[in-house]
Amino acid sequence: MSNTNTTDERDLGRAGEQLSTAPREESAASVPAMGVIGWARWFWRQLTSMRVALILLFLLSLGAIPGSLIPQNSVDELKVQTFKEAHTTVTPIYEKLQLFDVYSSVWFSAIYILLFVSLIGCIVPRTTQFVGQLRGRPPGAPKKLTRLPAYTTWRTDADPEQVREAALGILRRRRFRSHVVGDAVAAEKGYLRETGNLLFHIALIVMLVAFAGGQLFKSEGGKLIVEGDGFANTITQYDDFKSGSLFDNDDLTPFSFDLHDFVGTYERNGSQRGTARTYEARVTYSEGADGPVKKQVIEVNKPLVVDGTKVYLNAHGYAPVISVKDGKGKEVYRSSVPLLPIDNNVTSTGAIKVMDGYKDENGTKDQLGFQAFFVPTFAGDGQGTMFSQFPGLDYPVLALNGYHGSLGVDSGLPQNVYQLDTSQMKEFKDSNGDQLKKRLRPGETMKLPDGAGSITFESVEEWASFQITRQPASGWALTGSVAAIVGLAGSLFIQRRRVWVRAVKGPDGVTVVEMAGLGRSESAKLPEELGDLAIALHTVAPGAPHPEPDPEQPSAEPSEGAEK
Repeated sequence: MSNTNTTDERDLGRAGEQLSTAPREESAASVPAMGVIGWARWFWRQLTSMRVALILLFLLSLGAIPGSLIPQNSVDELKVQTFKEAHTTVTPIYEKLQLFDVYSSVWFSAIYILLFVSLIGCIVPRTTQFVGQLRGRPPGAPKKLTRLPAYTTWRTDADPEQVREAALGILRRRRFRSHVVGDAVAAEKGYLRETGNLLFHIALIVMLVAFAGGQLFKSEGGKLIVEGDGFANTITQYDDFKSGSLFDNDDLTPFSFDLHDFVGTYERNGSQRGTARTYEARVTYSEGADGPVKKQVIEVNKPLVVDGTKVYLNAHGYAPVISVKDGKGKEVYRSSVPLLPIDNNVTSTGAIKVMDGYKDENGTKDQLGFQAFFVPTFAGDGQGTMFSQFPGLDYPVLALNGYHGSLGVDSGLPQNVYQLDTSQMKEFKDSNGDQLKKRLRPGETMKLPDGAGSITFESVEEWASFQITRQPASGWALTGSVAAIVGLAGSLFIQRRRVWVRAVKGPDGVTVVEMAGLGRSESAKLPEELGDLAIALHTVAPGAPHPEPDPEQPSAEPSEGAEK
């Protein structure tokens, strides 16, 4: 408590007490020698103070910064691995500091738990004290109202009881909690300030619990779907899946959806050329095993929501439809192959892998691999390379070069579907002994040398990538954030204050009215409010003339010009 409030309590008694639920702060000089229990009590008081809570909240904010700047294993392990390979010097330091797993690190968890304990330890006693204040009544007037920061007085011919009754009615109409104590009316207003303060800190606890619950029970995964294909919400259907430590697979919301069409339109002129104008996935979905089929359009900021699970549209690309025939003309492979975009014009790369069913010219089983480079709108002819100049399918071209041998898929090690491991493969050569490669338009074919077969670029389909997420506590987090803003606004803009109106008979039989106000903090509004109350009361208890001075009574000071 500040020195001002301490002075108020000493001079004003109970009238200056309990304008806040903040605990008293003791100076180091006033603390006696402490044993183990004393130090433990001192440590607990420090931990549960608002100052320490704010420090911990600041440290938590600082601790979250590395989590947004450094790739996290919980978000994208591939990015973490790429970062480690590119920054070999700092990687060991980051690993020791757990900077690749900030939100599950020991130091972040320690700050988080200490903040949680600090807030609870601070709020519980203050809430109990505040409830006691609400159940009680404003304290009586101090003996000397002139000590208060806002004060006014006048004389009136009205009776003291009439003045007090009128003051009680005026204060109650202005939503003051008021009652008569002895010769004065005591009133108090502004309890919402402390209510807002407590609401703000309780909302912080709700947000902390919601964040922890969201991390423990969350589930999120990605799925790439080509037009015409679908997805069922089971673990095996995900391309990648991550969940909280307390998540159970049975918690997955049962639903499925099919991608019927992806619609993307782009600006064709001006400085915004190539910017997406329409970017939507048209799907049909059903809830449960046999729910009715419904239609939905998923856009970037408009997810599909099914029983708390949200399906977001993340990305879009192209999937050339490829067919492969062996040397005897038998089709051994036909599939749409999603390729990975590498720029804003959807220039894409990837790999085509023929793992089963292919036999070479000698009838021996073999595997084929093709490195693919695709542009939806071709440009760059005659410049030694090609690139896309527009994201729409205006002039699609697919460049291929082929290999045969072992794809390495039988080793048991996971492979990137967009990359081709050629360490155990041989290049196809053209008639000049150079690497076999060709640019194909839809419907065109590249023949493989020595009767090894052919590969045909049949057509182009589109794919969309979806993020399926479920965070059970997101609603609580939103509620907590809104409540925190409301509580903070109340604690900042509402002033808790007390007003006393004393009416007593003077020595000459005329009633003397005194009004005074006291606020938790200095504010120009308190004197203004007291003045408005005085004006309202003055209409009921108008001022009386002051008594004429007694001419026989000598003045306290000699008049001007008199001898001294």
